[in-house]
Amino acid sequence: MSLLVIGLSHHTAPLAVLEALAEHTDRSGAIATAALSSATATEVVVLSTCNRLEVYAEVPAFHPAVAAIGEALALAAGVSSEPPSPAPADDLPHRAEVLADHLYVRHDEGAVAHAFTVACGLDSMAVGEAQVLGQMRDALATAQANGQVGESLNALFQQALRVGKRAHSETDIDQHSVSLVHIALEQAALQLGDLTQRSAAVIGAGSMSGLAAATTRRAGIGSLTIANRTPERAARLAEATQGDTRPWAELPDVVAESDLVITCTGAVGHVITGEIVARSARLRDGRPQVVVDLALPRDVEPAESWTSPTPGVTLVDLQHLGRLLEGRADRTEVGRVGALVTAEVADYLTRRMEKSVTPTVAALRARAASLVAAEMERLDQRLPHLDEQTRAEVALAVHRVVEKLLHTPTRRVKEFAMEGSGDDYAAALRELFDLEPKDVANVSTPPKRVGP
Repeated sequence: MSLLVIGLSHHTAPLAVLEALAEHTDRSGAIATAALSSATATEVVVLSTCNRLEVYAEVPAFHPAVAAIGEALALAAGVSSEPPSPAPADDLPHRAEVLADHLYVRHDEGAVAHAFTVACGLDSMAVGEAQVLGQMRDALATAQANGQVGESLNALFQQALRVGKRAHSETDIDQHSVSLVHIALEQAALQLGDLTQRSAAVIGAGSMSGLAAATTRRAGIGSLTIANRTPERAARLAEATQGDTRPWAELPDVVAESDLVITCTGAVGHVITGEIVARSARLRDGRPQVVVDLALPRDVEPAESWTSPTPGVTLVDLQHLGRLLEGRADRTEVGRVGALVTAEVADYLTRRMEKSVTPTVAALRARAASLVAAEMERLDQRLPHLDEQTRAEVALAVHRVVEKLLHTPTRRVKEFAMEGSGDDYAAALRELFDLEPKDVANVSTPPKRVGP
């Protein structure tokens, strides 16, 4: 058995591909079910965020698992593993072979290193962000609740969460990271000038919209308007950020009246169409406007689809922000976290190797103890009048002989485990001493659950 990670993120896939996956809200459950039903994986955890979709799996064989999980990802995107015939030229993001071009695969040691790197925020669009820790915790809890995770992935994710917490408590990685909202405001200031003299609108009232509203208010924006389909949620966010609310029906007017528009609704389908943007441009008569789309699927219709002129409008989406964020993190802190991850991966692999041979060693010693007990029982039957002191001395002598015989093989199997070849040596011990698989399996312990 070995660990496998297969997935795609903003590092490997264009926004259109990630958007195709994000449109399927039940993708995590479908992927996990498909991977497990294929019998190529025994445990599955799906990590699904707006910028990544990863499948962590415990697998008996590498290539069949990659094929099966790749198929599950393709189905989650609403495509088949077979390309359509004839293949529509305008539907490339939805073709399975295009999806496969953007997948990355991490195996065993690489899978462990990837999980720890993700947990520390080093693989995030905003390097050093801590939100991914909660997302990984939720992914593990979901898999546990569905009975899709066992000892292997539970141990991996629990340790990844601990490593992520260490990264944030022992380094300043999060203090030096640049958030999507901060860099969006930087871009807005380049186009609009002093933000204290400008108006802003935040479309949506979820967690990301709340962050955007709070950050925009702290930046000293002149005025702030909140618009959301649910008026109560908009009112709560407006009260928390000293903003105003507008009815959802007035969204086109809100867009036209705002110098800066930040949207993140989580809706499927475009909330701000090209027609709304074009209307805004006409009413503003060329005055500069910045529209920031933090949503996936995108809230704003892609600019290449706009059919009317939009002078003065600058659209900033996640892909644009991702490019701007590259290289912005503090390299010293990134290096410190990278060193922490390297040390933790080495320690985890060592302990995993040792643990992998422990059941065999325990079963071997249990077999030896059983044989000693059987021989002492025969001795009692043959020499029923043997005094207790003599019997105890005989038992101790037999025990010492057995310990000496077992000392070298048990020591060597642990040494080989440290060198990475412990599984082969353990298999040889099981064969030589005729240890049944059930004897070894009975030593295993059930995984711990994620606590609230």
